[in-house]
Amino acid sequence: MSRSWMAYGKCAGKSTRDFFPSTGLGVEKARKVCQECLVQEACLNYALSNRIRYGVWGGRSERERRRLLRRSAA
Repeated sequence: MSRSWMAYGKCAGKSTRDFFPSTGLGVEKARKVCQECLVQEACLNYALSNRIRYGVWGGRSERERRRLLRRSAA
């Protein structure tokens, strides 16, 4: 899977710390960036297909992505 979409993310050039938060408030901060991102869907799909466990990807937290994966496996 190509990662060329990454260059177009609203997160490009931002600190990776913002997308690997340790609190719920950090997750909300990252989601605000993702909310207006043109590649949000590609980012989420990348994280799901590669089983990325940590961080906010495609505007979804670790817990939300685990839930999505469980639903798709059912």
